[in-house]
Amino acid sequence: MTHPDHRTGILLHITSLPGPNPVTGTLGAEARKFIDTLEANHCHLWQMLPIGPVFDHRSPYESPSSIAGNPDLLDLQACVDAQWLPEARLMAAYSNRITLQQTRQEASQLFWETLPSDSNTTQRLRLFTENNNHWLQDFALFFALKIYFQQKPWWEWPATLKWRDVTALEEFGDLHKDFIDQIYFEQFIFSEQWRDLKLYAEKKGITLIGDLPIYVAHDSADVWASNELFALDDAGLCIEVAGVPPDYFSEDGQRWGNPLYRWEVHKKEGFNWWKQRVAAQAERFHSLRIDHFRGLESYWAIPAEQPDGKVGQWRLAPGDELLECLGQSFPDILFIAEDLGIITDEVNALRERNNLPGMKILQFAFDGSPDNPYLPANIEGNFIVYTGTHDNDTIEGWINTTDDETLRRAMAILHCTKEALRWAMIEAAIHSSGLWSIIPLQDVLGLDQAARMNTPGTIEGNWLWRFDESGFRHPGWQQLSKCIDMKESL
Repeated sequence: MTHPDHRTGILLHITSLPGPNPVTGTLGAEARKFIDTLEANHCHLWQMLPIGPVFDHRSPYESPSSIAGNPDLLDLQACVDAQWLPEARLMAAYSNRITLQQTRQEASQLFWETLPSDSNTTQRLRLFTENNNHWLQDFALFFALKIYFQQKPWWEWPATLKWRDVTALEEFGDLHKDFIDQIYFEQFIFSEQWRDLKLYAEKKGITLIGDLPIYVAHDSADVWASNELFALDDAGLCIEVAGVPPDYFSEDGQRWGNPLYRWEVHKKEGFNWWKQRVAAQAERFHSLRIDHFRGLESYWAIPAEQPDGKVGQWRLAPGDELLECLGQSFPDILFIAEDLGIITDEVNALRERNNLPGMKILQFAFDGSPDNPYLPANIEGNFIVYTGTHDNDTIEGWINTTDDETLRRAMAILHCTKEALRWAMIEAAIHSSGLWSIIPLQDVLGLDQAARMNTPGTIEGNWLWRFDESGFRHPGWQQLSKCIDMKESL
């Protein structure tokens, strides 16, 4: 039976867009072109990964801020158009003669120089600062301190700065005002550009789906500014860290290294820190996926000295209280539960009590069990159906590396040949009885394992994939559109 609100969309992180920026896709023309492509091919959803600043390994799930936007995503052409940046300097950045950081620094200088003569921008900046200073000031100081101390983690800074002595922070801020002003500029422009992109998506009938990591990085403005909310010792080090025990994705489990929450403190303050996090993302997205949802029921606590996720303990979390709080505070946001991995009856019950859609991954469907919850025939109701996620291989990569017996089962269930298996899986997702269906763009384009976004438990080679301009014209879009039309005609 078809879900009455069924819609189909694409999973694509914004960094994977093509364009002249040598490092990443941006909020510029290519993002709008992608929205146009979605609309033209009857897609209504665009799901992304987290959009915060990243460290050198570029994982969007580890960020120096849970609220700030990634300045690498800025459309610098807009800075040229606003006359904050000479076009020659932008071309120098695009040809790697200068860095994007240098380019943004130059744009910031011209922005602040010309601001007094621009009353409209001055007013918008004032409102942005007033509405965001609960996190923006801390983030700007944190980022400036990271640069000053050559990327040392905050727990290795001098004690007055490590523990946020007010006088020491004021003195540092005065000495490094230009750089802190640059961070304010970057976050203001990010906010403006994202607002425009969201409005464009709404005009085209596209729902933007964001991603809310359950944990934040130890070396982040969040933990530095609110260390009382995290399980740290007197030196600022983690007592235990987050991760998962061995599962489908990793036989050794995963040691993520994030600090765990002092949930009793969060409850006492009415989950205010969580509400601030979600409020920022609710301005940017129409729906939010809660990453590692099972950690809101119980979480895997790994002793900090352990090298992997094999050793740990399950601890209960106040999931019902948090979800009730978020549901009341953000009634217009559809929260999606990333309920993959080791899922118990208690986790399922938490999701169902709070009426959150879960996730079904078709790559997990073909183990031979008739009760497999990922089998298309077993999927009903409040679920988002995917062929795979950013943590899976592409379908073509999966076909290339999966054992013959599993492939034979998949072909038998989907009534297709090996050559037709990719589209049979895409059609199965779209024609399922789930709430929505979401297909990674790599699967629409028919790309193999070289286009995989992430391999869990590894660091090198992840988060780098981008498609080129020809991807906008790939025949896979037409075939996808036909699948969607067929679904809608049923």
